Amino acid sequence: MIRLNDYLRNEFGCKVYKISLNGGFTCPNRDGTLDTRGCIFCSGYGSGDFSEDAWKSVYEQIEDGKKRVEAKMPGQGQNHGYIAYFQAFTNTYAPLERLRELYTAAVSHPDIVALSIATRPDCVGEGVLKLLEEIDQIKPVWVELGLQTIHERTADYIRRGFKLDVYDETVRRLKAININVITHVILGLPGETREDMLETVNHVGKSGSDGIKLQLLHVIEGTDLADDYRQGLFECMSMDEYVELIYDCIKILPDDMVIHRMTGDGARKTLIAPLWSLDKKRVLNSINKRLSVLT
Repeated sequence: MIRLNDYLRNEFGCKVYKISLNGGFTCPNRDGTLDTRGCIFCSGYGSGDFSEDAWKSVYEQIEDGKKRVEAKMPGQGQNHGYIAYFQAFTNTYAPLERLRELYTAAVSHPDIVALSIATRPDCVGEGVLKLLEEIDQIKPVWVELGLQTIHERTADYIRRGFKLDVYDETVRRLKAININVITHVILGLPGETREDMLETVNHVGKSGSDGIKLQLLHVIEGTDLADDYRQGLFECMSMDEYVELIYDCIKILPDDMVIHRMTGDGARKTLIAPLWSLDKKRVLNSINKRLSVLT
């Protein structure tokens, strides 16, 4: 297991912070191409609840993000590196010239050491691949693919909108041009057993992906998932169950895979469940204590 902070320090030689940017994107699951409702768990911010304001320029968003780091950790955000993270919605889903404009603005900022792009595997066409390869010559490019699960019955329930082989092929094509790939997985999706979740994690470990984000399922106000939760159609995991699951996930992942996330942040004002996840420090301490036996 390689922890993200260790990987970043080794890669860039300094402490690195991530700044979530908003490029004003939408998603084929929202604009009517595939659906208009979005994925069942997705908030109205397209998982970009902590992103900067889309109406500002990329440079302004980066500067605002730097100020946020400094406000939270005085003295810790200065003279360090930053990752420009296009997070909200599907960040390769726009005309190529618009993508080039946004990506170039991000990597042109002197304090940015890498560009990270969250997207769907079905929104990485040939033109996008060529653009990513071009930008990667300027500064490292990471692509975060939202897989969530390998199980088609769950994928249909969450309205994912693409098949597993699309993910597999997209990873292959990205690695063919030496792009760093991170895969997003949600643990605790309704109807999935512990074995189902571990099968997904095992698949990601063998897929060629360089890193993984293990995300606890959050039930967010205003989503269709919240309606199902209120109807009692599923329950969320307890913290103890989640900690033990993370332990089992890490055990089956390759030793050289970078662990980008082991829980997740939910906006306090919109999170319905599980409320124990709001105490992120306690959750991470519990996970780290459980994982200590592996080191």
